[in-house]
Amino acid sequence: MPFKDLREFIARLEKEGQIQRIKEEVDWNLEAGAIIRWANEKGLPAPFFEKIKDYPDGYRIFGSPLGTQKRLAIAMDMDPNASVKEMQEEYLKRKQKPIKPALVKDAPCKENIYLGDKVDLLKLPVPFQHLCDGGRYLGTWHATINKDPDTGWANWGMYRHMLQNRNTLGIEAGPYTDFGKIHAQKYLARNKAMEVAISIGPEPISTFIAASCQPYGVSEVDIVGGIRGEPLKIVKCETVDLEVPATSEIVIEGEIRPGDEMEEGPFAEFTGYMVTLRCPRPVIRVKAITYRNSPILTMTCMGMPVIDDNVLNEVSLAADLKEVLLTRGLPVTGVSLFKEVCWTLAVVAVKVPYANVASDIAHVLWASRAGFALTYIIIVEDDVDPFNMGEVFHALATKCHPYKGIVRLEHATALSYEPWADHHERQYRIGARTYFDCTWPLDWGPADMPIKASFNNPKVYPPEVQEKALAKWHKYGY
Repeated sequence: MPFKDLREFIARLEKEGQIQRIKEEVDWNLEAGAIIRWANEKGLPAPFFEKIKDYPDGYRIFGSPLGTQKRLAIAMDMDPNASVKEMQEEYLKRKQKPIKPALVKDAPCKENIYLGDKVDLLKLPVPFQHLCDGGRYLGTWHATINKDPDTGWANWGMYRHMLQNRNTLGIEAGPYTDFGKIHAQKYLARNKAMEVAISIGPEPISTFIAASCQPYGVSEVDIVGGIRGEPLKIVKCETVDLEVPATSEIVIEGEIRPGDEMEEGPFAEFTGYMVTLRCPRPVIRVKAITYRNSPILTMTCMGMPVIDDNVLNEVSLAADLKEVLLTRGLPVTGVSLFKEVCWTLAVVAVKVPYANVASDIAHVLWASRAGFALTYIIIVEDDVDPFNMGEVFHALATKCHPYKGIVRLEHATALSYEPWADHHERQYRIGARTYFDCTWPLDWGPADMPIKASFNNPKVYPPEVQEKALAKWHKYGY
């Protein structure tokens, strides 16, 4: 059964040894971030801070909710030991059966309501995560919601929010994001304020899908229902025409007014580096805060892999890339985004149907919504397991021609977070892309084709020899 709220999820994580309760007082200033960062880098249980310096008892911080493969599998109500491939397949299967949400009148997130002059974001234990950050960041693991005024589509995304003062939050969401497109093309163009809601600490699938890459116009909340297998309960906000998950720990409501900006950033990002500069960005003027009794503020601490985003993209984004290729009739057998590569590099395994298929794969992905941010693509044949980093690097080192097999696209868009880009390139999203063709040329004759010296290759060990060896495996002492 899906989790009804974050607290139920935390209880299950504790049973599975995937959470570490910390009862000793922890400082919101750097200490909480440092502990979460260390836990992420070492693959440790999620830190749950139950006493925060300067804040009353009951105000808590939960770090890195989906920061390991096991925690994501548990969130999806799967076997905690499910493989990435199994999780990808389940994600795609459920995603194809979206379920609309259920609107409710009463909700746990309404247990405490503060409006207008009573709004004070500083009453929440907002962490200061990294020494070089531009400020305290309230929004690092949440769902940010805005609405297309023409279609009524509610967009769910995850965009960072810096605390400016007691009733003002910054937001970093470029014009190429779904949030930014709606803001720039639908509201700024009409000189209108845009309403925004932020859900912090909903049940885990809501943040999973908010952080995923869904096509423009597709309802993320319906996808949440599909992944959960039942409707997500949502409730109307107090001051804006938006709905949020009913069991959210904290809800922030406000609006972005035309031309209303303040300095925001820098902030350490998912690439493992701090690259975005401090500059004017839009702000949300907060009109209401609602929260549960003894609220839990969820956060992730961006930095070197592994972080929650890396784990999610290894499942959802990689699965979406595979779906894009299969829809184009390309016989791919697997797609992986190793969590260590910050979703800028994809590995695609394909049963080669024709010459130069690697070029088609690369350009189909770069042209897709899911693959627009890929800098590198490695294309291997179907005898290579794309989920096995050792096999992938062996193919890259031995099958990719050092000149003909490395193909560069010298003029391409790039993310503004790329560490390798200079300031001008980041500001104007100027970049390049490369794919590595690790497939054998189809015009090679049998004599030209190297034989793979592997146990599973029948040209090296006939099936009867393989079976005989495996049958005696335990007798040999293994």
